[in-house]
Amino acid sequence: MAAVANKRSVMTMYSAARCPYSHRARLVLAEKSITVEIMDVDPVEISEDLMDLNPYGTLPTLVDRDLILYESRIIMEYLDERFPHPPLLPVDPVSRASSRLFMHRVDHDWYRLMNLILAGGKPATKARKELRESLTVTAPVFSAKAYFMSDDFSLVDCCIGPLLWRLPMLGVELPSQAQAVVEYASRLFDRASFQESLTEFERDMRD
Repeated sequence: MAAVANKRSVMTMYSAARCPYSHRARLVLAEKSITVEIMDVDPVEISEDLMDLNPYGTLPTLVDRDLILYESRIIMEYLDERFPHPPLLPVDPVSRASSRLFMHRVDHDWYRLMNLILAGGKPATKARKELRESLTVTAPVFSAKAYFMSDDFSLVDCCIGPLLWRLPMLGVELPSQAQAVVEYASRLFDRASFQESLTEFERDMRD
Protein backbone atom coordinates (compact mmCIF):
# COMPACT_ATOMS: atom_id res chain seq x y z
CA MET A 1 0.00 0.00 0.00
CA ALA A 2 1.45 3.39 -0.93
CA ALA A 3 2.68 5.60 1.85
CA VAL A 4 3.39 9.29 2.29
CA ALA A 5 6.45 10.54 4.10
CA ASN A 6 4.65 12.62 6.71
CA LYS A 7 2.47 9.80 8.02
CA ARG A 8 4.01 7.17 10.27
CA SER A 9 2.12 4.19 11.51
CA VAL A 10 2.74 0.81 13.03
CA MET A 11 -0.60 -0.42 11.82
CA THR A 12 -1.09 -3.92 10.46
CA MET A 13 -4.19 -5.10 8.65
CA TYR A 14 -4.96 -8.75 8.08
CA SER A 15 -6.76 -8.98 4.77
CA ALA A 16 -7.90 -11.60 2.26
CA ALA A 17 -7.11 -11.02 -1.41
CA ARG A 18 -10.64 -11.84 -2.61
CA CYS A 19 -12.68 -10.60 0.38
CA PRO A 20 -14.99 -7.64 -0.40
CA TYR A 21 -15.00 -6.59 3.27
CA SER A 22 -11.19 -6.45 3.27
CA HIS A 23 -11.34 -4.62 -0.06
CA ARG A 24 -13.44 -1.77 1.29
CA ALA A 25 -11.10 -1.30 4.26
CA ARG A 26 -8.14 -1.31 1.86
CA LEU A 27 -9.93 1.35 -0.17
CA VAL A 28 -10.13 3.64 2.86
CA LEU A 29 -6.44 3.07 3.55
CA ALA A 30 -5.58 3.96 -0.04
CA GLU A 31 -7.87 7.00 -0.15
CA LYS A 32 -6.14 8.44 2.92
CA SER A 33 -2.60 7.30 1.93
CA ILE A 34 -2.19 5.58 5.30
CA THR A 35 1.04 3.72 5.94
CA VAL A 36 0.10 0.17 6.87
CA GLU A 37 1.42 -3.34 6.60
CA ILE A 38 -1.05 -5.56 4.78
CA MET A 39 -0.89 -9.22 5.83
CA ASP A 40 -2.50 -11.45 3.21
CA VAL A 41 -4.44 -14.23 4.93
CA ASP A 42 -6.08 -17.38 3.62
CA PRO A 43 -9.62 -17.16 5.10
CA VAL A 44 -9.93 -20.95 4.98
CA GLU A 45 -6.84 -21.48 7.16
CA ILE A 46 -6.84 -18.76 9.81
CA SER A 47 -3.59 -18.76 11.77
CA GLU A 48 -3.40 -19.10 15.53
CA ASP A 49 -1.77 -15.67 15.66
CA LEU A 50 -4.82 -14.07 14.07
CA MET A 51 -7.19 -16.06 16.28
CA ASP A 52 -5.31 -14.72 19.31
CA LEU A 53 -6.00 -11.20 18.06
CA ASN A 54 -9.57 -11.75 16.87
CA PRO A 55 -11.55 -14.58 18.53
CA TYR A 56 -13.95 -14.66 15.57
CA GLY A 57 -11.15 -15.15 13.05
CA THR A 58 -12.82 -12.70 10.65
CA LEU A 59 -11.27 -10.46 8.03
CA PRO A 60 -10.30 -7.71 7.92
CA THR A 61 -8.64 -7.33 11.31
CA LEU A 62 -6.74 -4.13 12.10
CA VAL A 63 -3.99 -3.82 14.70
CA ASP A 64 -2.97 -0.28 15.66
CA ARG A 65 -0.48 -0.50 18.52
CA ASP A 66 -2.56 -1.86 21.44
CA LEU A 67 -5.88 -1.50 19.64
CA ILE A 68 -7.36 -4.47 17.79
CA LEU A 69 -10.43 -3.96 15.60
CA TYR A 70 -12.53 -6.26 13.46
CA GLU A 71 -15.68 -5.77 11.38
CA SER A 72 -14.97 -3.68 8.30
CA ARG A 73 -17.33 -0.78 9.05
CA ILE A 74 -15.85 -0.29 12.53
CA ILE A 75 -12.37 -0.30 10.97
CA MET A 76 -13.41 2.13 8.24
CA GLU A 77 -14.93 4.62 10.66
CA TYR A 78 -11.94 4.35 12.99
CA LEU A 79 -9.55 5.11 10.12
CA ASP A 80 -11.66 8.09 9.10
CA GLU A 81 -11.49 9.52 12.63
CA ARG A 82 -7.84 8.62 13.20
CA PHE A 83 -6.76 10.17 9.89
CA PRO A 84 -9.30 12.96 9.33
CA HIS A 85 -8.01 14.20 5.97
CA PRO A 86 -9.64 13.79 3.59
CA PRO A 87 -12.85 13.31 5.60
CA LEU A 88 -15.00 10.43 4.37
CA LEU A 89 -18.01 11.11 6.58
CA PRO A 90 -19.91 14.39 6.91
CA VAL A 91 -19.20 16.59 9.91
CA ASP A 92 -22.76 17.32 11.03
CA PRO A 93 -24.55 14.61 13.09
CA VAL A 94 -27.63 14.35 10.85
CA SER A 95 -25.63 13.76 7.67
CA ARG A 96 -23.28 11.34 9.47
CA ALA A 97 -26.26 9.34 10.71
CA SER A 98 -27.70 9.27 7.18
CA SER A 99 -24.39 7.97 5.81
CA ARG A 100 -24.28 5.25 8.45
CA LEU A 101 -27.83 4.28 7.55
CA PHE A 102 -26.86 4.07 3.86
CA MET A 103 -23.97 1.76 4.77
CA HIS A 104 -26.29 -0.41 6.83
CA ARG A 105 -28.69 -0.69 3.91
CA VAL A 106 -25.87 -1.51 1.48
CA ASP A 107 -24.84 -4.36 3.79
CA HIS A 108 -28.36 -5.57 4.48
CA ASP A 109 -29.76 -5.24 0.96
CA TRP A 110 -26.78 -5.87 -1.36
CA TYR A 111 -23.96 -7.55 0.54
CA ARG A 112 -26.42 -10.07 1.95
CA LEU A 113 -27.42 -11.02 -1.59
CA MET A 114 -23.79 -11.11 -2.71
CA ASN A 115 -22.98 -13.52 0.11
CA LEU A 116 -25.84 -15.80 -0.95
CA ILE A 117 -24.51 -15.79 -4.52
CA LEU A 118 -20.99 -16.60 -3.36
CA ALA A 119 -22.32 -19.46 -1.23
CA GLY A 120 -23.76 -21.06 -4.38
CA GLY A 121 -26.60 -23.55 -4.61
CA LYS A 122 -30.25 -22.90 -5.34
CA PRO A 123 -30.53 -19.65 -3.30
CA ALA A 124 -27.79 -18.09 -5.46
CA THR A 125 -30.02 -17.95 -8.55
CA LYS A 126 -32.75 -16.04 -6.74
CA ALA A 127 -30.22 -13.76 -5.03
CA ARG A 128 -28.57 -12.95 -8.36
CA LYS A 129 -31.92 -11.88 -9.80
CA GLU A 130 -32.78 -9.84 -6.70
CA LEU A 131 -29.44 -8.03 -6.72
CA ARG A 132 -29.79 -7.14 -10.39
CA GLU A 133 -33.33 -5.82 -9.85
CA SER A 134 -32.43 -3.91 -6.68
CA LEU A 135 -29.53 -2.10 -8.32
CA THR A 136 -31.68 -1.31 -11.35
CA VAL A 137 -34.51 0.14 -9.24
CA THR A 138 -31.97 2.24 -7.34
CA ALA A 139 -30.36 3.61 -10.54
CA PRO A 140 -31.98 7.08 -10.28
CA VAL A 141 -30.25 7.58 -6.92
CA PHE A 142 -26.87 6.93 -8.55
CA SER A 143 -27.52 9.57 -11.17
CA ALA A 144 -28.51 12.30 -8.70
CA LYS A 145 -24.95 13.23 -7.69
CA ALA A 146 -21.36 12.38 -8.61
CA TYR A 147 -21.15 9.94 -5.71
CA PHE A 148 -23.77 8.10 -3.69
CA MET A 149 -26.13 10.80 -2.39
CA SER A 150 -23.18 13.20 -2.19
CA ASP A 151 -20.95 15.44 -4.25
CA ASP A 152 -17.97 14.03 -2.35
CA PHE A 153 -16.49 10.54 -2.20
CA SER A 154 -17.40 8.95 1.14
CA LEU A 155 -17.36 5.77 3.20
CA VAL A 156 -20.64 4.84 1.54
CA ASP A 157 -18.84 4.71 -1.80
CA CYS A 158 -16.09 2.64 -0.17
CA CYS A 159 -18.79 0.10 0.72
CA ILE A 160 -20.49 0.07 -2.68
CA GLY A 161 -17.40 0.04 -4.92
CA PRO A 162 -16.07 -3.45 -4.04
CA LEU A 163 -19.51 -4.95 -4.62
CA LEU A 164 -19.93 -3.32 -8.04
CA TRP A 165 -16.41 -4.42 -9.00
CA ARG A 166 -17.48 -8.01 -8.37
CA LEU A 167 -20.71 -7.97 -10.43
CA PRO A 168 -19.20 -9.81 -13.45
CA MET A 169 -17.77 -12.50 -11.16
CA LEU A 170 -21.18 -12.79 -9.47
CA GLY A 171 -22.87 -13.26 -12.84
CA VAL A 172 -24.90 -10.07 -12.46
CA GLU A 173 -25.29 -8.15 -15.72
CA LEU A 174 -27.04 -4.83 -15.39
CA PRO A 175 -29.68 -3.84 -17.98
CA SER A 176 -29.71 -0.57 -19.91
CA GLN A 177 -32.09 0.91 -17.32
CA ALA A 178 -29.21 0.76 -14.83
CA GLN A 179 -26.81 2.80 -16.95
CA ALA A 180 -26.48 5.31 -14.12
CA VAL A 181 -25.07 2.57 -11.90
CA VAL A 182 -22.54 1.62 -14.60
CA GLU A 183 -21.44 5.25 -14.96
CA TYR A 184 -21.17 5.66 -11.20
CA ALA A 185 -19.07 2.49 -11.01
CA SER A 186 -16.73 3.84 -13.70
CA ARG A 187 -16.19 7.01 -11.67
CA LEU A 188 -15.23 4.92 -8.65
CA PHE A 189 -13.00 2.52 -10.56
CA ASP A 190 -11.12 5.41 -12.20
CA ARG A 191 -10.03 6.81 -8.84
CA ALA A 192 -6.34 6.24 -8.14
CA SER A 193 -7.20 5.02 -4.65
CA PHE A 194 -9.54 2.36 -6.01
CA GLN A 195 -6.90 1.05 -8.40
CA GLU A 196 -4.37 1.04 -5.58
CA SER A 197 -6.73 -0.90 -3.30
CA LEU A 198 -7.03 -3.83 -5.70
CA THR A 199 -5.19 -7.08 -5.10
CA GLU A 200 -3.88 -9.11 -8.02
CA PHE A 201 -6.79 -11.51 -7.58
CA GLU A 202 -9.29 -8.66 -7.71
CA ARG A 203 -7.71 -7.24 -10.86
CA ASP A 204 -8.12 -10.64 -12.50
CA MET A 205 -11.86 -10.50 -11.82
CA ARG A 206 -12.22 -8.04 -14.69
CA ASP A 207 -9.42 -9.15 -17.03
